[in-house]
Amino acid sequence: MPLKPLADYELLAAQAHGHLCAGQILGLRMALHGMKLLGLDDPTGKDRKRLVSIVEIDRCMTDAIGVVTGCRLGKRALKFRDFGKAAATFCDLQENRAVRIAARESAKERARALYPGIGDRNQRQMHAYREMPDEELFDIEWVRVTLGAEDLPGYKAPRVVCEQCGEGVSFRREVVREGRTLCRACAGDGYYGPA
Repeated sequence: MPLKPLADYELLAAQAHGHLCAGQILGLRMALHGMKLLGLDDPTGKDRKRLVSIVEIDRCMTDAIGVVTGCRLGKRALKFRDFGKAAATFCDLQENRAVRIAARESAKERARALYPGIGDRNQRQMHAYREMPDEELFDIEWVRVTLGAEDLPGYKAPRVVCEQCGEGVSFRREVVREGRTLCRACAGDGYYGPA
């Protein structure tokens, strides 16, 4: 479906995220600007198989980006790289090009200047982020992103079984150590340990 006005996305974002906040407005604006720069006017329809979004923070703006782009973790079109930055990269797989958009730190100060009478920081930023020009909100950089075939939507590969824990491993995420096929956790790269 073709891109909608910001106000329509705000309703969808509030439903998806549970509330509407400045981070949501920022994410919506970021994704809309990314689609405009890439020339993708229907990211959830005809253009959906050509788009991958990479987000750099696990905060409110990430949910909003998914609302505009249709990119989801479960569809393998949304990637998370934990850099702790209010930034995202939008990749057009068909044209092999990508644009990284980062929120400017100066946008917060600009919001204070635009709405000095609004004491609540979130409300002040929401108002400002709705109307600030893209050039004031974002830094733009055209970048090259290399995604392996195993990271693309629709990738199929044989599933292997970890020789230590017996759990299945998909998408070439296994590790071979000393001739043994292991999952990343058993190879020492786990985020969890026994309780």
